[in-house]
Amino acid sequence: MKPRLLIAALAGLAQAASLATPWDGQPVWWLQLAAQAVLVWLLISAGSARQSAITAWFFGLTSLSATFGWLFTSMHTYGGLAAPVAALAVVALAGVLSLYLAVISSVYYRLRHVHWFLGAMVFGACWLLSELARAEWFTGFPWGASGYAHIDGPLAAYARWVGVYGIGYVAAVLAFCLVVAVRSALQRNARLSFMAPLLLILIIAGLKPWALRQMDTQSGDSTLSTGRLSLALLQGNIPQDEKFQMGTGVDTALRWYGQGLRDAKASLIVLPETALPLLPSDMPAGYWTDLQAHLDQTGQAALIGTPLGSYDKGYTNSVRGLSPGLSTTYRYDKHHLVPFGEFIPPLFKWFTRMMNIPLGDFNRGSMGQASFAWQGQRLAPNVCYEDLFGEELAVRFVQPEQAPTVLVNVSNLAWFGDGQAIDQHIQISRMRTLELQRPMVRATNTGATVLIDHRGVVKDQLPRSTRGVLMTDVEGRVGTTPFAWVAGRFGLRPWWITALAILVVAAFAARRRR
Repeated sequence: MKPRLLIAALAGLAQAASLATPWDGQPVWWLQLAAQAVLVWLLISAGSARQSAITAWFFGLTSLSATFGWLFTSMHTYGGLAAPVAALAVVALAGVLSLYLAVISSVYYRLRHVHWFLGAMVFGACWLLSELARAEWFTGFPWGASGYAHIDGPLAAYARWVGVYGIGYVAAVLAFCLVVAVRSALQRNARLSFMAPLLLILIIAGLKPWALRQMDTQSGDSTLSTGRLSLALLQGNIPQDEKFQMGTGVDTALRWYGQGLRDAKASLIVLPETALPLLPSDMPAGYWTDLQAHLDQTGQAALIGTPLGSYDKGYTNSVRGLSPGLSTTYRYDKHHLVPFGEFIPPLFKWFTRMMNIPLGDFNRGSMGQASFAWQGQRLAPNVCYEDLFGEELAVRFVQPEQAPTVLVNVSNLAWFGDGQAIDQHIQISRMRTLELQRPMVRATNTGATVLIDHRGVVKDQLPRSTRGVLMTDVEGRVGTTPFAWVAGRFGLRPWWITALAILVVAAFAARRRR
């Protein structure tokens, strides 16, 4: 491998590690900036658009392969694919998604001969477009967006304004400025072009205290408390290879979760994704009615992850809500389904037949479904990786009087082992709490079962890979952030328009310089 490509690959690995490090699962914002700065340096010194594209593709290939390498576990250990085929599938997915960065990097090469300030915005726009394409095209798989590395960094305060992709753009601009500053220093000339990037970095970083003060302001679009609600979050730790097996995992789930619902003393009890893994027609007689009767007697409510529907009419990955005296059962159906795991893309039935995935072709729920109202709170469920799509969660904020006060994520990450998938998912949930200024309650099968407040701080959590109940309480919030207002109405279109506009301006500027 050529040294240039080797360096790009190593920088890609550093980018992946920055999202949730292998040693402690925490994000490292400066490592992300350093990894991206290496890519910028390589692209600036590229000799052709083709070389620029290949360099960026290698960066993306290693970054994404390392970021979601845990897909190997789901496909091989639990899906039954042969190890070489599963490994090849992970690398192939990373390679295809890296094409976005490769193509846009060749565009950057053609626009590179502009003033450094505009060049920084051009690189940021190119990076942003590659992440937006990954987020939306072909159902979207934006896992590993660079902004998640900054959840504890200086840029985190801007989440409520521009979201994870806006943070990713600003970080890309800073990485470019860093490279310009270092190159200027090494050349020992162009003092202004050395000082200006450093000044830009200091200005942007210095805005953090101002942004944090805006988060504390109790007026306008700030959020206010709606009181507290006691919670019991159940983590059953049912082994994935037993979860859908009658006589083992299914029986254990029905027994343990049923008992947990009866024993919990909290006002709201939350069970993970497909905690009760049977369709209504397959459930033991009287199971649901007995639970409802118990809640009627105790004055409690429950949100329960379970499939709903039938084999004939189709089924959904759902959350069922029960509360005392409820005439109609609350129901949330998962909207954003996982390709291959929850729906089969056209022409790929042959691939999914190779894997042993039960209930693998769900129907899709609508976007912006109603929240579950309970004791003055509006609880908005989302299932598994749906919390990866902040713009879709923001749709629920279009009508402020109906907006959620608490976000509730139910997941089953047992498919992916006890590794970085869990760490990365925590950071994703934390980013959503910053964007929307809402607490996130997470009930999972094997971890991480946590409570995250509206400032992105993990307040309580259960140990992973254990069976237990997290007793805690959550403070709901009302109010709409700028990100929620814009993304709820326009999705990611403003980000697309901004990035494309920057490239158009740069194209005219580059033409005038020739």
